[in-house]
Amino acid sequence: MAHSIQIGNRSVTATEIIPLLIKHQMLPQLRRILILDEAIASIEITQEEQEDAIKQFLNHMTTPVARSAVMKHYGMTEEQLQEVAINEFKLEKFKQKTVGSKVESSFLTQKSQFDKVIYSLIRTENAEITQELYYRIKAGEQSFAECAKSYSAGVEAQTGGLIGPVPLSQPHPALAQKLISSQPGQLWQPMRLENWFIILRLEKLIPAQLDDTMRSQLQNRLFETWLTQEMSKVQITV
Repeated sequence: MAHSIQIGNRSVTATEIIPLLIKHQMLPQLRRILILDEAIASIEITQEEQEDAIKQFLNHMTTPVARSAVMKHYGMTEEQLQEVAINEFKLEKFKQKTVGSKVESSFLTQKSQFDKVIYSLIRTENAEITQELYYRIKAGEQSFAECAKSYSAGVEAQTGGLIGPVPLSQPHPALAQKLISSQPGQLWQPMRLENWFIILRLEKLIPAQLDDTMRSQLQNRLFETWLTQEMSKVQITV
């Protein structure tokens, strides 16, 4: 007799699973799972590491009720939930083994994308007004914030022209280029950008640091690139 899964009022047999995966375009996800399973199969961890992995994983589920809810949602037993914890720990070790050595060079190459910036911006559709505002700010007759609140046409008017901190990759490339070559407090002469006339001032440049969060982010990016390449090598045949 074929094994089956009861989901609501419907019973799904093992022989129906593959047609369902095909129908709902889920075979690529299955391929990803199988590649990861094979990858971590060679990762060995100690008994102490297993216990720590399970403990840390279960700590996210603060109460027995929360743990029970997770097991019910995924149709898991306690043992299977612990296996998930161990596999996630193994996966992190595999990521470190596979792409960990590339993280630092990747950070140095892409550092400018992760740097953050705080800057002030005024944009109007009138060149003469923009020029007049520039001279007022430069002469100290009116503050940048006052001019932005009264004249800037974008949402930055609500913050007195102040934007950030945001990644340096977020502003328009023409603005980013000026910001990265600015000194804090430097006021740029009005420039035209598409349909706008812009006044720009750098407030603060915040260089990215290769801290634990950034290291994890980069490692995950590199690993996803590796995994995509591996998936492209494995054909799906039905």
